[in-house]
Amino acid sequence: MTSDTALPEPRRTMTAAVVQAAAPLFDTPAALARAEELVREAVAGRGAEVVVLPEAFIGGYPKGLDFGITVGSRAPAGRELFRRYHAAAIEIPGPEVTALAALTRELRCHAVVGAVERQGGTLYCVALFFGPDGYLGLHRKLMPTAAERYLWGQGDGSTLPVIDTGTARLGAAICWENYMPLFRTAMYAKGVDLWCAPTVDDRDAWQATMRHIALEGRCFVLGAGQYLRRDALPDDLHPVQGDEPDTVLIGGGSVIVSPLGEILAGPLRDGEGILTAELDLDDLTRARFDLDTTGHYARPDIFTLHVDESSRVAVTGR
Repeated sequence: MTSDTALPEPRRTMTAAVVQAAAPLFDTPAALARAEELVREAVAGRGAEVVVLPEAFIGGYPKGLDFGITVGSRAPAGRELFRRYHAAAIEIPGPEVTALAALTRELRCHAVVGAVERQGGTLYCVALFFGPDGYLGLHRKLMPTAAERYLWGQGDGSTLPVIDTGTARLGAAICWENYMPLFRTAMYAKGVDLWCAPTVDDRDAWQATMRHIALEGRCFVLGAGQYLRRDALPDDLHPVQGDEPDTVLIGGGSVIVSPLGEILAGPLRDGEGILTAELDLDDLTRARFDLDTTGHYARPDIFTLHVDESSRVAVTGR
């Protein structure tokens, strides 16, 4: 027997979560434990299949600290503070990556975790990718902003992954990398569907950036920001914002945006929390109907972009 009534196609959906929190500064074991707790809560408690944690969550974002730097001079106390910061960063591979990989294997989820990587004498701000198969790779921030350049080296084109989850493709841009038009174009060309934006930018203007990227890239944007108060820092540190315990150093603003720029969750203010949203993955195709910036809306006869994805190292051997 046949029917003239066609059954509706099943929806292709995915539940995504962005975490708004901050981990203890200079306490790597506590930061790892906090990351594991939050990923577990997002997956087991909220049903998330993809979880994004903020920029520099493991390793820390030292908001308001100057590391004893003035132009042409570095103070001994600042060098000692950098030593502490360097010691709190993680090596990749290393025990922290192994632990997070075991967690995502157990939970059968994907996660993007902001961290500070230590490689020799240089630190990098990174986004770490994990999935049901464990550790999947990393993205190193290409351009540290302003005083971040005291602390972090620059990534190169060899760490620009877009990870195929089997359901959607996810990539990451860290904080003000989201303002780099050519970087965005390179990522769009890789077919990114879930644009993960670990950040510490808590300005109202940041919301416009998140919505713009969603509209420009016709992708879901998962913006995860830190929420950090003075009382979360060690007592011996003195941020420029002051030492009142309830002083907010980083004010959050985490958000989830659809491929047509609609806010699905957030922005979250005034505290820590986890935002979740069910993503209708068919919205990606619906949105790209009239705009595909590296496809039918491109003009390769006028504009081209060369992306060097080779690894750039100072010393090479045979």
